[in-house]
Amino acid sequence: MIRQSLSVCMLFLLFVAASLPAQERRVDPTFLRRFVPALEARASDLTSATSRYKPIFGAGDPDARVVRGIARYGELTVDPGGASPEVSYAAEEQVYVILEGTGLLRYGEEDIPVRKHDYMYLAPGIRHGIRNPSSQPLRLIVMGFKIPAGVVITLPPNLPLANMDEVRLQTVGGHPPTTLYRLLMGDTRSTRDRLAVAHVVTSLFTMEFDPGGTNFPHHHEQEEEIYLVLSGYGEMVAGSGLDGIEGKFPARAGDACFFRLNCTVGFYAGNKAGEEKARILAVRSLFPSARRQ
Repeated sequence: MIRQSLSVCMLFLLFVAASLPAQERRVDPTFLRRFVPALEARASDLTSATSRYKPIFGAGDPDARVVRGIARYGELTVDPGGASPEVSYAAEEQVYVILEGTGLLRYGEEDIPVRKHDYMYLAPGIRHGIRNPSSQPLRLIVMGFKIPAGVVITLPPNLPLANMDEVRLQTVGGHPPTTLYRLLMGDTRSTRDRLAVAHVVTSLFTMEFDPGGTNFPHHHEQEEEIYLVLSGYGEMVAGSGLDGIEGKFPARAGDACFFRLNCTVGFYAGNKAGEEKARILAVRSLFPSARRQ
């Protein structure tokens, strides 16, 4: 009887022990959502006495494991008269987008002036940093993308640099005319983007929405994507149910969302006639296991 009771007790303990990991394991989210102004700066290789980095997605963010092909995505602020440390990544291509201010980008052995709405491609292995000789803060988005092993890198002869405001607004096939796009950057095979230089980034672009406009919810089978709301407000679409009804979340300037591949993604503008238009900065990049067709 005692032996039987001990056996039952042991079986019960084994069952409890086996079920604990399943109960404690966290299910990875399909999308991530952040309000950038509320995030805190964290120490990083871009931090100095005069520069601060806010991780939004990827390196430095608590949910970095969810983001697979994107190494980092964050906001860098450089004080007047300040500078960020110079960095170099052998297996990471980067994109900088200047949101506010002016500065000097150190790229290899060159110092290149940059201004609001400039964006640039920083090739793997090229040392770079940014200084702010002005009297106003310099604020920019830093994006980094992991280069898979075996990818042959084509280094541009000069820094690929352009300004968003100088890229024409246009419609894009498959999306309603209530949304206009600026096609900023694509991969080296792109024929439609202003800069065709990337290896993992497939599309960097902005969207400008008419009142009540939408880009129509959709999904991508090979790419991760990030939206950053630059102005205006509306509803961010992230995920959907079996009936195709989108998951909608209120969104305003400063909101950022990361979407895993195959996650339903989209936006419905809430701005009315006479109000500032909703604008989004978006970037799409290959999932590590994906291959260009």
